[in-house]
Amino acid sequence: MVKIMIAVDGSEASLEAVRHGIRLLGQGLKAHFVVAHVQKEASLLELATQDSDLIANASIEAGMDLVAAAQELLTAAGASYEVEISLGEAANTLIDISQSTECEQIIIGATGLGGLSSILIGSVSREVVRHSRLPVTVVKLPEAMEVLDASELGDES
Repeated sequence: MVKIMIAVDGSEASLEAVRHGIRLLGQGLKAHFVVAHVQKEASLLELATQDSDLIANASIEAGMDLVAAAQELLTAAGASYEVEISLGEAANTLIDISQSTECEQIIIGATGLGGLSSILIGSVSREVVRHSRLPVTVVKLPEAMEVLDASELGDES
């Protein structure tokens, strides 16, 4: 059985990555998924003025909320999975999770927008592709969804 990490951030693009993993199961792949999410670490100001354990716990709770839809999809599909929530810089921490959980592949969503939007959106997936030693599958949203997202961002292309 292959172990595959799916990066999830609560976005439609990350849910499409989960759906891709489920489609692989439907094609006969025997896999166990690691649903991975990374929350940004607290700032120095937050740490200096608030209880660091309280902040960390709130971040983990927020992360669990963001992976809930992915868990629902995987559970409905009867998939084997576990959830890993970590704090840190997204791309490097996702790569660390893939290594610590001994995954053999990574699936990550990307919006696939061009121009200025590509600089702002999808930077995590690009960095994971650049720095991971594992094979990385980047799953783009279906074309109709990309056009909708681009128009919502004010991109006329």
